[in-house]
Amino acid sequence: MIIDTREIQDINSFPRLESLKEVYGIIWMLIPILTLVLGITIGVLVIVWLEREISAGIQQRIGPEYASPLGILQALADGTKLLFKENLLPSRGNTPLFSIGPSIAVISILLSYSVIPFSYRLVLADLNIGIFLWIAISSIAPIGLLMSGYGSNNKYSFLGGLRAAAQSISYEIPLTLCVLSISLLSNSSSTVDIVGAQSKYGFWGWNLWRQPIGFIVFLISSLAECERLPFDLPEAEEELVAGYQTEYSGIKFGLFYVASYLNLLVSSLFATVLYLGGWNLSIPYLFFPELFEINKADGIFGTTIGIFITLAKTYLFLFIPITTRWTLPRLRMDQLLNLGWKFLLPISLGNLLLTTSSQLLSL
Repeated sequence: MIIDTREIQDINSFPRLESLKEVYGIIWMLIPILTLVLGITIGVLVIVWLEREISAGIQQRIGPEYASPLGILQALADGTKLLFKENLLPSRGNTPLFSIGPSIAVISILLSYSVIPFSYRLVLADLNIGIFLWIAISSIAPIGLLMSGYGSNNKYSFLGGLRAAAQSISYEIPLTLCVLSISLLSNSSSTVDIVGAQSKYGFWGWNLWRQPIGFIVFLISSLAECERLPFDLPEAEEELVAGYQTEYSGIKFGLFYVASYLNLLVSSLFATVLYLGGWNLSIPYLFFPELFEINKADGIFGTTIGIFITLAKTYLFLFIPITTRWTLPRLRMDQLLNLGWKFLLPISLGNLLLTTSSQLLSL
């Protein structure tokens, strides 16, 4: 019996082909994730530079100017400095909680970007519960802050962690009710469907005009969720040194710094998606119907236009939290909780009831 060696080699090559297919599948799965992470990193660097430039203009200062032209690489220089600084651990603290806390805060916020549509059909995961997945994941971040405060074995850090948890609970409920109102208006909880529901009449089709009260409540609640002034009680330097960040140094402190700007960017992106029409052109369809078709264009050109429009709206919206930081004084803790529970919660509930009633009457 004669055995053809070529047939044996072909048979032996099948497992290799299968393993190569698995490797290629993993690579193609990681490429969009890594691309999104790279884009988010660049977006955060731009936000840090914008905030420094805008705050310098408000306070009549020069701002960053030495690290590259116009100080564009100043944030990168700060991150590099933190990367090489010594990482200190509290001697009597809970080391596992102290080390895990910053990672939980960053990872929970990064996962929220997976449901944001940056352009037509350009979204990492188009889920039917996209906006509520964001609410659920973002509620994990305060747990990381609480773990950091408790693990530091420092009364100021622990108080900062407790404030972060209390503030998150107080303002997450009005935020969720506003998001639920948008979901009822759009008859969907998918972020892609919500943008599509606003695309019919251009600028006048935005949910901003149909939900003005919800937009104001969403803006205030998102500022509180991001711990921006006037709601930065968890890190109030006059009272708590630096809050839950007091004992941190080096890259772990840098993770908290990055997490705050990641949260600010994701809140602005969701404000764009929910209220400002997402990637759609802000031009009424009745006047320029040919430009309206750009919103649904496939290929590189349509995707690029959609990304540009989304980011333009997002960074214009970012001017509100940046200028608010240098305009309003910090609230007291009792004022912050009263605003959340006694004002925003009833207003958001009333807005939800009005939205539900109008949707029922329109059936």
